Amino acid sequence: MLRAEAGRDLHDRRLMDLIGELSTRSEDFRQLWAAHNVRIHTTGVKLLHHPVVGDLDLPFETFPLGDGPASSSSPTPPSPTRPRRTP
Repeated sequence: MLRAEAGRDLHDRRLMDLIGELSTRSEDFRQLWAAHNVRIHTTGVKLLHHPVVGDLDLPFETFPLGDGPASSSSPTPPSPTRPRRTP
């Protein structure tokens, strides 16, 4: 997401400053950012942990909205028959 946002506006000074700060403070970030390993995920499963209900596996799909770069995701409610994840 960060790389996609950075690519949308190369003149966003605040975002470029943030990337610079992260690069100077984190060797991991610097290596990952330099690798340019960008993938678009149009379908998948979001794995979330809720403090009350526990682990949730939420399937999603993304789709373009009009001509702009924005996209939207539409999570699907978890299936009651889906087996629970174990940590």
